[in-house]
Amino acid sequence: MTTFALDTDNTITAYLAGEAIPEDQARFASEKELAKLAANWPTDRLVEIWNGFAGVPPFGDLKPVKKFTDRKTAVGRIWRAIQALTPTAAPEAADVAPKTANPRKAASRDRKAAPAREGSKKAIVLELLRRPEGATLSEIQSATGWQAHSVRGFISGALGKKMGLTVESLKTAEGARAYRLKTQ
Repeated sequence: MTTFALDTDNTITAYLAGEAIPEDQARFASEKELAKLAANWPTDRLVEIWNGFAGVPPFGDLKPVKKFTDRKTAVGRIWRAIQALTPTAAPEAADVAPKTANPRKAASRDRKAAPAREGSKKAIVLELLRRPEGATLSEIQSATGWQAHSVRGFISGALGKKMGLTVESLKTAEGARAYRLKTQ
């Protein structure tokens, strides 16, 4: 556990467990303990502590302040900022080999999807969708042997996203849902 020490110059130092902390420094290990310490301090001291590390590495992105809205806000912001001081123990060597990158390739919009092989289910579905009246969900299911959710997923994923084709959804005269390729 990390313990923080505050000296009379308002400098905060982080110590790992077991390290010697000078006796003349105020100590705290949590935001609650810091709040208890700061309860009797003038608010100017909190501003001075904040401005002491604002803009200094590793606090480069923190900006100096003129005042805080209240003591609780000041303590909370100071506590969050000093977490960058927390020393870390050296990482131990791994017992196992590191994981390699996933060998599967992610779908890329930059490359063209391969055209359908003749006689494949993709070719059959494309042929049905190129008809002027399109094809109903049940016609595509009969031709491929797929379930309805698989047909809809294929239309959306393989045709729409991978191949970049626009598939229109329409209602037939009988009221059934039909799909067809949109002509450009």
